[in-house]
Amino acid sequence: MTTVKCVVWDLDDTVWDGILLEDGDVKLRPGVLDVLRTLDERGILHSIASRNDPAAALAKLTELGIADYFLHPQIHWGSKSDSVRAVAEAFNIGIDTLAFVDDQPFERDEVRFAHPAVLCVDALDVERIPGMPEMRPRFVTADSRERRHLYRADIRRKEAQDVHHGTDEEFLASLSMRFTIGPAAERDLQRAEELTVRTNQLNATGYTYSYEELDAFRRSPGHDLLVAGLEDRYGTYGKIGLALVERGEDAWTVKLLLMSCRVMSRGVGSVLLGHLIRAAHAAGVKLRAEFVPTDRNRTMFVTYKFAGFTQVAADGEVSVLEHDGKHLPGIPPYMDVTVED
Repeated sequence: MTTVKCVVWDLDDTVWDGILLEDGDVKLRPGVLDVLRTLDERGILHSIASRNDPAAALAKLTELGIADYFLHPQIHWGSKSDSVRAVAEAFNIGIDTLAFVDDQPFERDEVRFAHPAVLCVDALDVERIPGMPEMRPRFVTADSRERRHLYRADIRRKEAQDVHHGTDEEFLASLSMRFTIGPAAERDLQRAEELTVRTNQLNATGYTYSYEELDAFRRSPGHDLLVAGLEDRYGTYGKIGLALVERGEDAWTVKLLLMSCRVMSRGVGSVLLGHLIRAAHAAGVKLRAEFVPTDRNRTMFVTYKFAGFTQVAADGEVSVLEHDGKHLPGIPPYMDVTVED
Protein backbone atom coordinates (compact mmCIF):
# COMPACT_ATOMS: atom_id res chain seq x y z
CA MET A 1 0.00 0.00 0.00
CA THR A 2 1.35 3.42 -1.00
CA THR A 3 1.06 6.23 1.51
CA VAL A 4 -0.51 9.33 -0.01
CA LYS A 5 1.79 12.36 -0.13
CA CYS A 6 -0.66 14.87 -1.58
CA VAL A 7 -4.44 15.20 -1.82
CA VAL A 8 -5.67 17.07 -4.91
CA TRP A 9 -9.07 18.70 -4.38
CA ASP A 10 -11.83 19.80 -6.71
CA LEU A 11 -13.54 22.98 -5.45
CA ASP A 12 -17.20 23.27 -6.54
CA ASP A 13 -19.44 20.95 -4.50
CA THR A 14 -16.28 19.41 -2.99
CA VAL A 15 -14.35 21.94 -0.91
CA TRP A 16 -17.38 24.22 -0.78
CA ASP A 17 -21.10 23.72 -1.27
CA GLY A 18 -22.34 25.04 -4.60
CA ILE A 19 -20.77 26.39 -7.77
CA LEU A 20 -18.75 29.56 -7.32
CA LEU A 21 -19.60 31.17 -10.66
CA GLU A 22 -23.31 30.73 -9.90
CA ASP A 23 -23.17 31.73 -6.24
CA GLY A 24 -20.38 33.94 -4.96
CA ASP A 25 -21.40 33.26 -1.36
CA VAL A 26 -20.48 29.56 -1.26
CA LYS A 27 -19.56 28.08 2.13
CA LEU A 28 -17.12 25.36 3.13
CA ARG A 29 -18.58 21.88 3.14
CA PRO A 30 -18.87 20.32 6.60
CA GLY A 31 -15.77 18.42 7.65
CA VAL A 32 -13.45 19.80 4.96
CA LEU A 33 -11.53 22.13 7.27
CA ASP A 34 -10.94 19.36 9.81
CA VAL A 35 -9.62 17.07 7.06
CA LEU A 36 -7.29 19.78 5.74
CA ARG A 37 -5.90 20.39 9.22
CA THR A 38 -5.55 16.73 10.14
CA LEU A 39 -3.72 15.72 6.99
CA ASP A 40 -1.54 18.83 7.11
CA GLU A 41 -0.43 17.88 10.63
CA ARG A 42 0.54 14.44 9.29
CA GLY A 43 2.71 15.97 6.58
CA ILE A 44 0.29 15.23 3.73
CA LEU A 45 0.16 18.10 1.26
CA HIS A 46 -2.86 19.64 -0.45
CA SER A 47 -3.38 20.98 -3.95
CA ILE A 48 -6.26 21.78 -6.29
CA ALA A 49 -7.58 20.56 -9.65
CA SER A 50 -10.57 22.72 -10.50
CA ARG A 51 -12.32 23.98 -13.60
CA ASN A 52 -12.90 27.53 -12.48
CA ASP A 53 -11.96 31.15 -12.88
CA PRO A 54 -8.54 31.31 -11.19
CA ALA A 55 -8.85 34.82 -9.72
CA ALA A 56 -12.32 34.21 -8.32
CA ALA A 57 -11.41 30.78 -6.89
CA LEU A 58 -8.22 32.00 -5.23
CA ALA A 59 -10.05 35.00 -3.79
CA LYS A 60 -12.72 32.70 -2.32
CA LEU A 61 -10.10 30.38 -0.83
CA THR A 62 -8.48 33.41 0.80
CA GLU A 63 -11.83 34.66 2.08
CA LEU A 64 -12.52 31.23 3.61
CA GLY A 65 -9.12 31.27 5.31
CA ILE A 66 -7.78 28.11 3.68
CA ALA A 67 -5.73 29.37 0.73
CA ASP A 68 -2.44 28.73 2.55
CA TYR A 69 -3.12 24.99 2.71
CA PHE A 70 -2.97 24.58 -1.08
CA LEU A 71 0.30 24.42 -2.97
CA HIS A 72 0.68 24.51 -6.76
CA PRO A 73 -3.10 24.86 -7.36
CA GLN A 74 -4.26 24.02 -10.87
CA ILE A 75 -7.29 26.20 -11.56
CA HIS A 76 -8.18 26.48 -15.26
CA TRP A 77 -10.56 25.02 -17.84
CA GLY A 78 -8.41 22.05 -18.84
CA SER A 79 -8.87 18.41 -17.89
CA LYS A 80 -8.54 17.22 -14.30
CA SER A 81 -6.13 14.49 -15.36
CA ASP A 82 -3.77 17.14 -16.78
CA SER A 83 -4.06 19.07 -13.53
CA VAL A 84 -3.27 16.00 -11.44
CA ARG A 85 -0.21 15.30 -13.57
CA ALA A 86 0.92 18.92 -13.21
CA VAL A 87 0.65 18.69 -9.41
CA ALA A 88 2.83 15.57 -9.31
CA GLU A 89 5.41 17.28 -11.52
CA ALA A 90 5.37 20.47 -9.46
CA PHE A 91 6.04 18.55 -6.26
CA ASN A 92 8.42 16.18 -8.05
CA ILE A 93 6.67 13.14 -6.55
CA GLY A 94 5.29 9.96 -8.06
CA ILE A 95 1.77 10.24 -9.39
CA ASP A 96 0.94 7.04 -7.48
CA THR A 97 1.32 9.03 -4.25
CA LEU A 98 -1.61 11.35 -5.08
CA ALA A 99 -5.25 11.17 -4.10
CA PHE A 100 -7.96 13.05 -6.00
CA VAL A 101 -11.23 14.20 -4.40
CA ASP A 102 -14.17 15.21 -6.60
CA ASP A 103 -17.96 15.11 -6.38
CA GLN A 104 -18.41 14.15 -10.04
CA PRO A 105 -18.11 10.45 -11.05
CA PHE A 106 -17.13 11.53 -14.58
CA GLU A 107 -14.16 13.55 -13.30
CA ARG A 108 -12.99 10.73 -11.04
CA ASP A 109 -13.27 8.26 -13.92
CA GLU A 110 -11.36 10.58 -16.25
CA VAL A 111 -8.50 10.85 -13.75
CA ARG A 112 -8.62 7.14 -12.95
CA PHE A 113 -8.44 6.24 -16.65
CA ALA A 114 -5.45 8.54 -17.28
CA HIS A 115 -3.69 7.71 -14.00
CA PRO A 116 -4.78 4.31 -12.66
CA ALA A 117 -2.43 4.60 -9.66
CA VAL A 118 -4.14 7.73 -8.30
CA LEU A 119 -6.50 7.10 -5.38
CA CYS A 120 -9.84 8.66 -6.39
CA VAL A 121 -12.26 9.61 -3.60
CA ASP A 122 -15.91 10.68 -3.77
CA ALA A 123 -16.43 14.07 -2.11
CA LEU A 124 -19.32 12.49 -0.17
CA ASP A 125 -16.67 10.45 1.67
CA VAL A 126 -14.54 13.42 2.65
CA GLU A 127 -14.92 12.89 6.40
CA ARG A 128 -13.62 9.32 6.00
CA ILE A 129 -10.38 10.45 4.41
CA PRO A 130 -8.26 10.78 7.59
CA GLY A 131 -9.15 7.21 8.55
CA MET A 132 -8.05 5.67 5.26
CA PRO A 133 -4.93 3.51 5.62
CA GLU A 134 -3.27 5.40 2.75
CA MET A 135 -3.62 8.62 4.78
CA ARG A 136 -1.98 7.33 7.93
CA PRO A 137 1.84 7.50 7.80
CA ARG A 138 3.48 5.29 10.41
CA PHE A 139 5.26 8.23 12.03
CA VAL A 140 4.56 11.94 12.17
CA THR A 141 7.92 13.67 12.54
CA ALA A 142 8.96 17.28 13.06
CA ASP A 143 9.73 17.42 9.33
CA SER A 144 6.27 16.01 8.58
CA ARG A 145 4.50 18.71 10.56
CA GLU A 146 6.54 21.40 8.81
CA ARG A 147 6.29 19.91 5.31
CA ARG A 148 3.87 22.49 3.92
CA HIS A 149 6.04 25.34 5.20
CA LEU A 150 9.15 23.66 3.78
CA TYR A 151 7.50 23.52 0.36
CA ARG A 152 6.37 27.14 0.67
CA ALA A 153 10.01 28.09 1.27
CA ASP A 154 10.93 26.07 -1.83
CA ILE A 155 8.41 28.09 -3.84
CA ARG A 156 10.01 31.34 -2.62
CA ARG A 157 13.43 30.01 -3.65
CA LYS A 158 12.10 29.14 -7.09
CA GLU A 159 10.60 32.61 -7.48
CA ALA A 160 13.94 34.15 -6.49
CA GLN A 161 15.73 31.92 -8.99
CA ASP A 162 13.35 32.89 -11.78
CA VAL A 163 14.21 36.59 -11.39
CA HIS A 164 17.93 36.02 -10.74
CA HIS A 165 20.27 37.43 -13.35
CA GLY A 166 23.42 35.33 -13.54
CA THR A 167 24.59 31.73 -13.62
CA ASP A 168 23.03 28.86 -11.69
CA GLU A 169 26.18 28.62 -9.55
CA GLU A 170 25.92 32.31 -8.68
CA PHE A 171 22.33 31.80 -7.60
CA LEU A 172 23.27 28.79 -5.47
CA ALA A 173 26.03 30.86 -3.87
CA SER A 174 23.47 33.54 -3.03
CA LEU A 175 21.50 31.01 -0.97
CA SER A 176 24.29 30.64 1.66
CA MET A 177 23.62 26.88 1.93
CA ARG A 178 24.80 24.97 4.99
CA PHE A 179 24.97 21.19 4.67
CA THR A 180 25.50 19.05 7.78
CA ILE A 181 26.45 15.36 7.99
CA GLY A 182 26.44 13.40 11.21
CA PRO A 183 25.65 10.07 12.83
CA ALA A 184 21.94 9.39 13.25
CA ALA A 185 20.65 9.91 16.77
CA GLU A 186 17.65 8.09 18.17
CA ARG A 187 15.52 11.18 17.57
CA ASP A 188 16.38 10.98 13.83
CA LEU A 189 15.13 7.44 13.30
CA GLN A 190 11.49 8.22 12.60
CA ARG A 191 12.50 10.74 9.94
CA ALA A 192 15.08 8.26 8.60
CA GLU A 193 12.39 5.61 8.15
CA GLU A 194 10.12 8.20 6.56
CA LEU A 195 12.86 9.08 4.07
CA THR A 196 13.32 5.46 2.99
CA VAL A 197 9.57 5.06 2.53
CA ARG A 198 8.88 8.39 0.78
CA THR A 199 11.97 8.75 -1.42
CA ASN A 200 11.80 6.94 -4.77
CA GLN A 201 13.73 8.92 -7.38
CA LEU A 202 16.88 9.45 -5.34
CA ASN A 203 17.14 6.10 -3.54
CA ALA A 204 20.09 4.11 -4.89
CA THR A 205 18.69 0.71 -3.93
CA GLY A 206 14.98 1.24 -3.38
CA TYR A 207 15.40 -0.48 -0.01
CA THR A 208 13.09 0.58 2.80
CA TYR A 209 13.98 0.03 6.44
CA SER A 210 11.83 0.05 9.54
CA TYR A 211 12.54 2.09 12.64
CA GLU A 212 13.73 -1.06 14.40
CA GLU A 213 16.10 -2.03 11.58
CA LEU A 214 17.57 1.46 11.43
CA ASP A 215 18.02 1.51 15.20
CA ALA A 216 19.92 -1.79 15.00
CA PHE A 217 22.23 -0.35 12.34
CA ARG A 218 22.69 2.80 14.43
CA ARG A 219 23.90 0.67 17.35
CA SER A 220 25.97 -1.73 15.26
CA PRO A 221 29.77 -1.30 15.56
CA GLY A 222 30.11 -2.52 11.97
CA HIS A 223 27.83 0.10 10.42
CA ASP A 224 27.58 3.88 10.07
CA LEU A 225 24.11 5.39 9.75
CA LEU A 226 24.46 9.01 8.68
CA VAL A 227 21.85 11.72 8.24
CA ALA A 228 22.25 14.95 6.30
CA GLY A 229 20.51 18.26 6.82
CA LEU A 230 20.36 21.43 4.75
CA GLU A 231 19.42 25.03 5.41
CA ASP A 232 19.83 28.35 3.62
CA ARG A 233 18.78 31.95 3.91
CA TYR A 234 15.15 30.99 3.34
CA GLY A 235 15.15 28.52 6.24
CA THR A 236 15.67 24.82 6.78
CA TYR A 237 15.00 21.99 4.37
CA GLY A 238 14.99 19.57 7.32
CA LYS A 239 16.70 16.18 7.23
CA ILE A 240 17.13 15.48 3.54
CA GLY A 241 19.67 12.66 3.21
CA LEU A 242 20.50 9.24 4.60
CA ALA A 243 23.41 6.86 4.14
CA LEU A 244 24.02 3.38 5.56
CA VAL A 245 27.59 2.10 5.31
CA GLU A 246 28.77 -1.39 6.20
CA ARG A 247 32.41 -1.20 7.34
CA GLY A 248 34.67 -4.12 6.43
CA GLU A 249 38.39 -4.46 6.97
CA ASP A 250 39.37 -3.88 3.34
CA ALA A 251 36.26 -2.18 1.97
CA TRP A 252 33.26 -0.18 3.05
CA THR A 253 29.96 -0.81 1.28
CA VAL A 254 27.25 1.80 0.89
CA LYS A 255 24.10 -0.24 1.49
CA LEU A 256 21.73 2.72 1.22
CA LEU A 257 22.12 6.22 -0.15
CA LEU A 258 19.20 8.54 -0.67
CA MET A 259 18.36 12.22 -0.91
CA SER A 260 15.02 13.96 -0.66
CA CYS A 261 13.57 14.85 -4.05
CA ARG A 262 13.05 18.41 -2.80
CA VAL A 263 16.78 19.16 -3.05
CA MET A 264 17.39 17.79 -6.56
CA SER A 265 17.91 21.27 -8.00
CA ARG A 266 20.28 22.41 -5.26
CA GLY A 267 23.35 20.56 -6.45
CA VAL A 268 23.65 18.62 -3.20
CA GLY A 269 23.04 15.09 -4.46
CA SER A 270 26.72 14.26 -4.58
CA VAL A 271 27.78 16.00 -1.36
CA LEU A 272 26.96 13.11 0.97
CA LEU A 273 28.53 10.62 -1.44
CA GLY A 274 31.61 12.82 -1.69
CA HIS A 275 31.99 12.71 2.08
CA LEU A 276 31.87 8.90 2.04
CA ILE A 277 34.51 8.76 -0.71
CA ARG A 278 36.86 11.03 1.23
CA ALA A 279 36.26 9.18 4.50
CA ALA A 280 37.01 5.77 2.94
CA HIS A 281 40.15 7.15 1.32
CA ALA A 282 41.33 8.56 4.65
CA ALA A 283 40.71 5.16 6.28
CA GLY A 284 42.70 3.38 3.57
CA VAL A 285 39.83 1.18 2.38
CA LYS A 286 37.97 0.74 -0.88
CA LEU A 287 34.49 2.20 -1.17
CA ARG A 288 31.84 0.07 -2.79
CA ALA A 289 28.14 0.69 -3.21
CA GLU A 290 25.09 -1.42 -3.93
CA PHE A 291 22.77 -0.21 -6.64
CA VAL A 292 19.40 -1.68 -7.59
CA PRO A 293 17.84 -0.06 -10.66
CA THR A 294 14.20 0.96 -10.43
CA ASP A 295 11.98 2.81 -12.87
CA ARG A 296 12.75 6.08 -11.05
CA ASN A 297 16.28 6.14 -9.64
CA ARG A 298 18.49 6.49 -12.72
CA THR A 299 19.61 9.88 -11.36
CA MET A 300 21.41 8.08 -8.53
CA PHE A 301 23.20 5.77 -10.96
CA VAL A 302 24.41 8.80 -12.89
CA THR A 303 25.58 10.36 -9.61
CA TYR A 304 27.67 7.27 -8.86
CA LYS A 305 29.14 7.17 -12.37
CA PHE A 306 30.13 10.83 -12.32
CA ALA A 307 31.71 10.32 -8.90
CA GLY A 308 34.07 7.66 -10.31
CA PHE A 309 32.26 4.37 -9.61
CA THR A 310 32.22 1.41 -11.99
CA GLN A 311 30.46 -1.92 -11.73
CA VAL A 312 32.67 -4.72 -10.38
CA ALA A 313 30.10 -7.42 -9.59
CA ALA A 314 26.42 -8.28 -9.83
CA ASP A 315 24.12 -10.53 -7.84
CA GLY A 316 20.70 -10.73 -9.44
CA GLU A 317 19.28 -7.21 -9.55
CA VAL A 318 21.97 -5.87 -7.21
CA SER A 319 24.97 -4.25 -8.90
CA VAL A 320 28.12 -3.70 -6.84
CA LEU A 321 29.92 -0.52 -7.80
CA GLU A 322 33.42 0.46 -6.68
CA HIS A 323 35.09 3.84 -6.56
CA ASP A 324 38.32 4.16 -8.51
CA GLY A 325 40.12 5.64 -5.49
CA LYS A 326 41.68 8.32 -7.66
CA HIS A 327 39.19 11.09 -8.03
CA LEU A 328 38.40 12.60 -4.65
CA PRO A 329 35.51 15.03 -5.00
CA GLY A 330 35.77 18.44 -3.44
CA ILE A 331 33.09 20.45 -1.67
CA PRO A 332 31.01 22.72 -3.94
CA PRO A 333 32.28 26.30 -3.56
CA TYR A 334 28.76 27.62 -3.02
CA MET A 335 28.14 25.46 0.07
CA ASP A 336 29.40 25.21 3.65
CA VAL A 337 29.68 21.55 4.71
CA THR A 338 29.99 20.55 8.37
CA VAL A 339 30.75 16.97 9.44
CA GLU A 340 29.67 16.22 12.99
CA ASP A 341 31.15 13.47 15.17
